[in-house]
Amino acid sequence: MHHLPEPTPGPSTVTRSGPLTWVQQWHWFEHTIPAPRRVNPTPLADHCHVPPPATVASIHLALASLTARHEALRTTVDPLLPIQHVHRADWAPLPVDCVDVPAADADTLEAATAALAALPIDPERNPPWRARVLLVAGKPRAVLVAAHHIVIDGWGLAVLIGQLHDQLRGEPAPAEASVHPLDMAATQHPERARAAEREWLMRLASNPTGLLAPFGGTEKGGGRHRLQHRSVEAYDDLDRVARRHRASPEVVMLAALAHDVATRTGEHRFLASVVVSNRARAALRSSIGVRALTVPVQIDLCPGAAFGEVVASVAAACAAAYRHGQWCPAELVAAQARMDRRRGVVTVPTIEYNCYSWPRDYLVPACNTPPDGPTTWISSTPDEPCDTLYVDLGRDAGTVTLDVTVGDHLLDTEQAMALPARLCALLRAVAEGAECPVPARALTPAAAGWWRAPQGWVCLTEVEDVLRGHPGVLDVTVTPSGDAAGEGEEPHLVVHARVAPDVTSDDLHGHVLDHLGEVPGLVAPRRYVLSPAGLESGRSPTALGGARTPLRPPVTDPERALAAAMAGVGSSAGTFNSLAAVDMNRCLADHGVTLVAVPRLLALLHQCGFTGIASDELAGTASLGHLAAALEPLPPRAPGGETSP
Repeated sequence: MHHLPEPTPGPSTVTRSGPLTWVQQWHWFEHTIPAPRRVNPTPLADHCHVPPPATVASIHLALASLTARHEALRTTVDPLLPIQHVHRADWAPLPVDCVDVPAADADTLEAATAALAALPIDPERNPPWRARVLLVAGKPRAVLVAAHHIVIDGWGLAVLIGQLHDQLRGEPAPAEASVHPLDMAATQHPERARAAEREWLMRLASNPTGLLAPFGGTEKGGGRHRLQHRSVEAYDDLDRVARRHRASPEVVMLAALAHDVATRTGEHRFLASVVVSNRARAALRSSIGVRALTVPVQIDLCPGAAFGEVVASVAAACAAAYRHGQWCPAELVAAQARMDRRRGVVTVPTIEYNCYSWPRDYLVPACNTPPDGPTTWISSTPDEPCDTLYVDLGRDAGTVTLDVTVGDHLLDTEQAMALPARLCALLRAVAEGAECPVPARALTPAAAGWWRAPQGWVCLTEVEDVLRGHPGVLDVTVTPSGDAAGEGEEPHLVVHARVAPDVTSDDLHGHVLDHLGEVPGLVAPRRYVLSPAGLESGRSPTALGGARTPLRPPVTDPERALAAAMAGVGSSAGTFNSLAAVDMNRCLADHGVTLVAVPRLLALLHQCGFTGIASDELAGTASLGHLAAALEPLPPRAPGGETSP
C-alpha cells in the first residue's frame, strides 16, 4: 500500500471561516461521542468504477479539480467551537492512496469500501475525505471515496462520486456553482429557527412513546436485527399507487408504514422521524455540503380511512414538517431534555424513515428466491436493542429495497422478517383497487406486562427493576392507578416500595429520571407509596407526593469540578456565572447549557483533573449529581507526555 502524505496546514491557508449550519451542528457534536455509541455512520463511503482509458494521473487531476470546485473538500472544523474553516485548494496534498487487488469484482469492492470507511478521518486538522484507487495488474479499476459527515452527507457523497466518474469520462463539470454550507448559514433566519423549534417540541410533547414496545418479541430482547427485503413486483405497485394518488413513492411507502403501525397498535396519532435531502434548488442539487436533516412528521390517521386518505394525510404532514425543517440542534436537544425530565418520559418516534438504503455488504444472505421475486437477507447480532423502528427505502434498477433495523424487544426475528413482506402485500392490494381502511382497534394483542399510560407504553417489570437498583429499596411492586385515580385525574403509576427509613419518594423519583432513555418502556412514576423497613403488620403504607426536589449545591470534589465547568460555559453563554446557581438534582439542559457547549465543558472538566463521562451523557436527562458520581481523576501524566480532553 502507498501511504497517504500527512498535511501540515497553517492559519495562512484559511480563506474564510464561519459557523456551522444548524444541520451540521449535530454531526459536529456527534464526532465527540465515542465511536461505538454514535448513531450515524462516520465516515460515509462509496465507490465507482474507473472508465477506460483513465489512468491514476487522470484520477488525481479529477480529484484536484473537484477539490478546487467544492469548498467542502477543503474544510476543517474547530474541536471546541461550532466553527468551520475553508482552506485554499492547495493547502494539503490530495488524501489519495493506491492498493493492489487481484480483481475488482463486487465482493472485493464491498470489502475494500468497508475497510476504507473504517479508517478514521480527522476533520479538525486534515481534509474531511480520503480516496483509494484499486489497481488490478497496475491499472486503476475503481475509486473508493470516504467522507466525514460534518461537511458531506450521503446525497453529497453520491454527487461527488458521480461528478468524479463524469470527469473521468471526459464530461464537463456542471454549470451550477457549488454552494458551501457557509453560504447557507448566512441565509438562515433566527426567528424562523425558533418557530421551528417550538413546532418540533410541540409535536414531541403531544405524542406517546414506545408505541411498538408491547408488541415485541422475547423478554429482555435478543439484540438488534438488520433485515433487507428486495422486491421487483413492489417497484411497479409503488409507482402505480404513487401516480394514482399524486404523491411521491417515498410518501406512499411512509403511508404504508403508518398504516401498518395503526393496524398493529391501534394508535392513530404518532411521530415519524423522516430524513430529507433539503435540495430543492438546482444549485443545491449539485452541492456536496451537508443538507440532509431529520424532520418530525406528525401522523394523524382517521379510523376507517381508505389508504388514499392515509397517503393524503401523510403527504400534508410531510409538507408541514418540511416547512419547519431548519432549527438549531443545540437549542433543540437542550429543550427536549428539559421536556423529557419534566414529563418523566423520553419521546421516541415510532418510525425512523430514510429514503436511502444500506450498502449491500452489511448483510449476510439467509435465503434465496428467483431473481424476479423478493430476496431477503437477515442478520441478528447481540447488539443493544433499538428503541424505534428504522426503515430505509431504496429504488434502483427496477427493485424496491426495504432495509429494516429493529430491536428484539420491538419485533422479534420472525416479526421483523414479516414486516417488509406485509408492506409489499399492502401495496399490491392497493394497486389492484382495494381501499384497505385503517382499523379502529389494534389487530395484535399487547404483550403481557405492558400498560398504556397517558405518556406512552410502560413496561411494569422494567420500572420495578430500575427502582430495585436504588440503595435502600427492599421490595417494589408497580401497578397502574386504576380506580385509585381521583376524579378528573389521568391514570398513572403507583409504586409500592418497602424501603429503608432514610429513602424518600424524591430519591426514587430522581433515580428513575436518571435512567430515562436507558431502559425501553420506562416512565417516571408520578406517585409513590413507601413502606419503611420493619413496618408493623396491619399499618397502612404512607402516601408521599412527588414534589419538586429542592436545590442541592455541589458537595464532593467531582461535583464541584462539574459545577465549575458548568459555570464556565454558562458564563460565556450568559446563563449563569457561579457555582451556587448549579443544582446537582437537575440535568445539564435544565441549566440552559446547549449541545454545542458540551465539548468546551468537557475540556474545562479535563482542566480540573476529571474524566469518565462522554458528551452524549451530558446531553441526556441524567442529573448532574448522577454524572458527577461517574467522574474519575485523570491518570498521572507521563514525563514529557501530553493528554487531551
